[in-house]
Amino acid sequence: MIDVLINSYNEPKSTLRAVNTFLKQYSGKDMRVIVIDPFEEARDFLKKQIKDSRFHFFLDPGEGKSYSLNLIFQEFGSDNPEDIFISTDGDVHVSENAIQEILKAFEDKKIGAITAQPISLDSKKTKYGFWSHFLFNGIHKVRKKLSDKQKFFECSGYLFAIRKGIILDFPLEASEDSIIPYLFWKKGYKIKYLSQVEVYVKNPDNKKDWFNQKVRNIKGHENLNKIAPDMPRTKSFFNELKNASSIFTYPKNFTEFCWLINLCIARLQVYKKAFKDINQNKKYSDGWREVETKSTRTLD
Repeated sequence: MIDVLINSYNEPKSTLRAVNTFLKQYSGKDMRVIVIDPFEEARDFLKKQIKDSRFHFFLDPGEGKSYSLNLIFQEFGSDNPEDIFISTDGDVHVSENAIQEILKAFEDKKIGAITAQPISLDSKKTKYGFWSHFLFNGIHKVRKKLSDKQKFFECSGYLFAIRKGIILDFPLEASEDSIIPYLFWKKGYKIKYLSQVEVYVKNPDNKKDWFNQKVRNIKGHENLNKIAPDMPRTKSFFNELKNASSIFTYPKNFTEFCWLINLCIARLQVYKKAFKDINQNKKYSDGWREVETKSTRTLD
């Protein structure tokens, strides 16, 4: 059984697109597409629009994405490692080859978790759009290198897939796209990066949304130092410093170079705020990315 889990936060139009993307690319009856959303209005809209019996709606109790995923793991889990969960978000959509490539990769019994390549939908002609392309390009190179060497790396929360029956739950105090692959890694499974599978993402287009999203992400990843101190880190302040030389090779003109200098300053400010919050015991808390970054909504 393939269970596609689409986490959303009252964004029914973009979620409808996400659902249809999966339903159209796989005709088998051994798939369910489950939308997880805390709003009854979203449920009512989607049920009117989608008549496919493979579509299901799970009314999120309103405690956050990781909390609801833990509930889903219990309710729709199985003991068969041939069954899989595919987790994604309602405000993104995936390439048409997603399910086919994921199933093909899972033919390797040693692979426990799979992730895809985020692609920015934003224009490179704007500062925040250019930043998104630069950051996605950087993490793409890191994941590909580590995957090719069969080393550990953190998945992308925009789209990742795991085998069922291996882990039944995970801590709420850290980003799910980091802690879940780590739990598989600890059990001896490999993590696989499928760069040929793309997930299309609208990124923040203003300072407030961008800053809030990045601070929250950093706090979620820094919590891993306590929960999983032996976990090899893909995303960290020191890893960003190691790859800082790319600011001299990536830009194609003077404007882009200036934007990257500005990005370096902004990243330092984000880390300063995140570490300050952590020191003041303002810890990462489970929630929804869409609440803090409304500009990432594409259709709603």
